[in-house]
Amino acid sequence: MKIKSVILPGVVAVVLLASVAYWIYEYKQFTVEPRVAGQDNRPLPDPQDAATQKPEGRLQTFREVAFAAPTPRPKPPASWRGFRGPDYNAVVQSEVPLAKQFGPEGPTKLWQVELGQGYAAPVVHDDRVYIIDYDMENQRDAIRCLSLADGAEIWRYSYPVKIKRNHGMSRTIPAIDGKYMVTIGPKCHVTCLDITTGEFKWMIDLVAEYGTKEPLWYAGQCPLIVEGKAILAPAGPEVLMMAVDCETGEVAWKTLNPKKWEMTHCSILPMEFAGHDFYVYPGSGGVAGVSAKDGTLLWQTDAWFLRVNVPTPVDCGDGKIFLCAGYNKGSMMLQLEQKDGKIVPKVLYELLPETFGSDQQTPIFYNGHIYGVRPDKQMVCMDLDGNILWTSGTENKYGLGPYIIVNEMIYILDDDSVLSLIEATPEKFNKTAQVKVLDGHESWGPPVLIEGKLLVRDLTTMACLDVTQ
Repeated sequence: MKIKSVILPGVVAVVLLASVAYWIYEYKQFTVEPRVAGQDNRPLPDPQDAATQKPEGRLQTFREVAFAAPTPRPKPPASWRGFRGPDYNAVVQSEVPLAKQFGPEGPTKLWQVELGQGYAAPVVHDDRVYIIDYDMENQRDAIRCLSLADGAEIWRYSYPVKIKRNHGMSRTIPAIDGKYMVTIGPKCHVTCLDITTGEFKWMIDLVAEYGTKEPLWYAGQCPLIVEGKAILAPAGPEVLMMAVDCETGEVAWKTLNPKKWEMTHCSILPMEFAGHDFYVYPGSGGVAGVSAKDGTLLWQTDAWFLRVNVPTPVDCGDGKIFLCAGYNKGSMMLQLEQKDGKIVPKVLYELLPETFGSDQQTPIFYNGHIYGVRPDKQMVCMDLDGNILWTSGTENKYGLGPYIIVNEMIYILDDDSVLSLIEATPEKFNKTAQVKVLDGHESWGPPVLIEGKLLVRDLTTMACLDVTQ
């Protein structure tokens, strides 16, 4: 007994010394850049919720990755600046000739990286890829910057937040403008960083500070950056929408929320009509149009409402706004009109879900027609009067997969990472290529096309494909 009483304290002391030495070694492997006091207006820490703890700055988790400045380019770099691309409509033109067919091996895979479970898609600027991820091992939202050339990580910024899988974890797309990037995490934490260095600017906890009710499947709203301001829809008890200065974190304007609409999974649509620039947002109780100048509420309607609404409104030109959802909601076409100096929304028509609805992805308006995947998983082409011109047929189903239009071709992924190319024409359904490009499933993050490179992801993997001719 005397021998044990002497040995045991000695063993404990050795273990403690070793732990302290290991902690010191690990701590010195990264630098912590503290946030600027008073600029993010965050609440006092809640010991029950790690998400309210002070952010720890930019973490160089992979120590072999060093910061590298972007390579100077002879012309302005191509940029995919946020949800649905450069013009917020999922339609892009590529100057690089693209393939319309693939061989049995499919397009060349330039690189592939592992991600935390989710459906968040990337944005691209100046040969860099930006994405919000979830670090499951360390329980942290991770905002990552990767090289477009080879997928190597350049920097990451992370902060603690405990979440568990709920149909994936991260699912939003950052907004960038060449100087700043803004993200919305699964639990509604809005973060602004310097796009080049990852330097922390500010953070807003929408739940703690604005009373936002966390959506059913975590936050699905993708932020906007317009003229140096982040455009957000907290949809809390007091504030429906607001603009935040990206440099200072100060609120430029707020839109009140007297009807207490709650946050949906939809994103904000920038739109113009009758000389007004405004933002369209479907809250839980209806749809509103908010002035881009000062946040004034220009119009609203409760004709369309659904708290679990996922697809974003579609601008169909001439004041037409197409709305759709799953869960037997179907779809609706609104028409904005100007009366007595005011904008007034009117319902043109409603469609049953079997005619057209969408569980998850936002349809695309292109050359006077709407292309989308309805609840029976078929792709359809529809005119603006709600007439179905063609369907892909029961032998061509695409699940909840995402799609974009590039150079008159629809690039669409199905649930199991099969990439198909379909002609974006109202005449008939014509598929020109089909090939499996990833090994996973739940490939729901919207693809990104930049200078002949197609970025795609499934639940746990992101890859860069060469789709040039």
